[in-house]
Amino acid sequence: MNSLIHPTAVIHPEAELHESATVGPYTVIEAGVRIGARCRVGPHCHILGETQIGEDNEIHAGCVLGDTPQDLAYKDALSSLIIGNGNRIREHVTIHRGTAEGSATRIGDRNFLMAHCHIGHNSVLGNDVIVVNAVLLGGHVEVEDRAFLGGGAVVHQHCRIGTLTILRGLSRISKDVPPYCTVVENNELVGLNSIGLKRAGILPDERARLKTAYALLFNEGLNLTQALEALKKETLTPQVSHLIEFITQSKRGICFARKKPTDLGEEN
Repeated sequence: MNSLIHPTAVIHPEAELHESATVGPYTVIEAGVRIGARCRVGPHCHILGETQIGEDNEIHAGCVLGDTPQDLAYKDALSSLIIGNGNRIREHVTIHRGTAEGSATRIGDRNFLMAHCHIGHNSVLGNDVIVVNAVLLGGHVEVEDRAFLGGGAVVHQHCRIGTLTILRGLSRISKDVPPYCTVVENNELVGLNSIGLKRAGILPDERARLKTAYALLFNEGLNLTQALEALKKETLTPQVSHLIEFITQSKRGICFARKKPTDLGEEN
């Protein structure tokens, strides 16, 4: 018996574990699973299906990875879950594999998935994403790099969450969230993620251009088509170009800025 695998763990002979991987008590790893070097799998986990886990991942107690999707359309298709390198997956996280034949749920590198969050079938997480406790992502959700999803936030299926976006805790998202923005409550933008932009090393001039772009898109009273056309005439940084591309490609529509009290007919 491998000394790095607890004697109570159940490992299927057709599962592939790197010799440096560790497995805690009472964990079950089924056929088809592949786990890379230096991964640490805690106790009472269940890893199944065509699940590929890269290197240096921490998987804490009670996680279920690669189970069948919670989707009525699923008909025993051969689908997968693919997890990159250096992720921290905390207690009781659930990540389901894809629905359609040959499809996959994908988790990138260095993500931090905190306790009790759920990543639905066919969702895609980029790199360096933080998903706080009890966040729920429906199927086919896409989260770009370095987004921060606050505790208890819920994201409807097929939504996209942009780069360096921050979702405040308990947010309810049913539209696409543009990159670099802060969103609260029910699809309401309240400005840029200024602290996140600074921490990411976005230079002051680039942040200023993003601020100008945000104002043009959401605060000048233009419709979205007009605002995008006006924005394209400005000097474009890589961040502003990404913002334009993200909005242009949206299929669900995007979140819009919270209305001011005067916009709601209230007194000043």
